[in-house]
Amino acid sequence: MKTKDLDKIFDDGEVDITNYLDLSKAFRPGHEQKRVNVDFPQWMITELDKESSRLGVPRQSLIKVWLAERLEKRKTRKKTRIQPAGRANG
Repeated sequence: MKTKDLDKIFDDGEVDITNYLDLSKAFRPGHEQKRVNVDFPQWMITELDKESSRLGVPRQSLIKVWLAERLEKRKTRKKTRIQPAGRANG
């Protein structure tokens, strides 16, 4: 299928275009996985396991979510700090 034909199907919005895509090769740029090893003190593992059990999620998922939240919060704070404060004339 030519690109212009797929564009027309998409623009018309009448048909689900996912039937025309090979999603087995789809990926999100910048979201590739990379394995890392991190050593945690036993007390952290114990607390992580308690919380992950309480939430019903695997420990690894909990760690990923908490790190993502922290990094997002840090990014937001940095953006606010970078903007210069306005000065009043006078």
